[in-house]
Amino acid sequence: MNAQTSMRDALYEAPGPKTRKKMLVGTVVSLIAVAALAAWVVYRFWVTGQLSMRYWELFSWHSTWRYLSIGLLGTFEVALCAAAISIVLGLLLMLGRISSSKVLRGVCAVVVNFLRGVPSLLFIYGFFFIVPSFGLKMPAFWMLCLPVSLAASGVLAEVFRAGVNAVPRGQTEAGLSIGLSPWKVKTKIVLPQAIRFVIPSLISQLVVVVKDTALAYVVSYPDLMQNAQVLRTNYDAMVSTFLVVAVIYILINYLINKAAVYVSRRTGAKIIR
Repeated sequence: MNAQTSMRDALYEAPGPKTRKKMLVGTVVSLIAVAALAAWVVYRFWVTGQLSMRYWELFSWHSTWRYLSIGLLGTFEVALCAAAISIVLGLLLMLGRISSSKVLRGVCAVVVNFLRGVPSLLFIYGFFFIVPSFGLKMPAFWMLCLPVSLAASGVLAEVFRAGVNAVPRGQTEAGLSIGLSPWKVKTKIVLPQAIRFVIPSLISQLVVVVKDTALAYVVSYPDLMQNAQVLRTNYDAMVSTFLVVAVIYILINYLINKAAVYVSRRTGAKIIR
């Protein structure tokens, strides 16, 4: 496979004329179906009065956007803190998984699989209901930030391990052959390259972290979604409020993905999409 061949080209052959025709027909039919569904949804909104100006005029007020901005700032604070914690914890778990100690490798493998397998919501409920029963009182910020970071760290540990496995084994053997200890080989040769490989994937993982912060309602932390819930309750504007907030989340995640693509091009690390 040459440098210009993508993973998709290696796994799948180019479609022939008949397949391309079927793909075109399927695309057209799908677009028509989606357009019909969207038209039906808009019609139902119109029939039930959800498109009335009284449900949308609140977004012409400065106070509404200021309130949402405060929630958005809370979302960014939790997301950035959780991302930093999950990167450090994921790196430590990855080092344990590639350790020469079988016991440590086994323990870290169990922890990683546990963190990857348990939904973030269950971690949040654990910090909200179980942790206080041991007499440990935590602010709402940490009852949201720590569970989100734990859930993300399991995924990031595997991302880091994939980066380590992507480093040619010959470089490890060369480092050992010149007298470097296994630890120095990992920290001086392998890890710098592995981190460079996975930086785009680390940025992309921020999308998951940002979406997980929307569970802040469990601990009543004032993030974007929680503040949107308050607006929805006060003005009885469920459809308009959630549509606007959905657009905000889409824009945030779109910018994060674009940042990951930009970094991948700058560093030469490829993102398989």
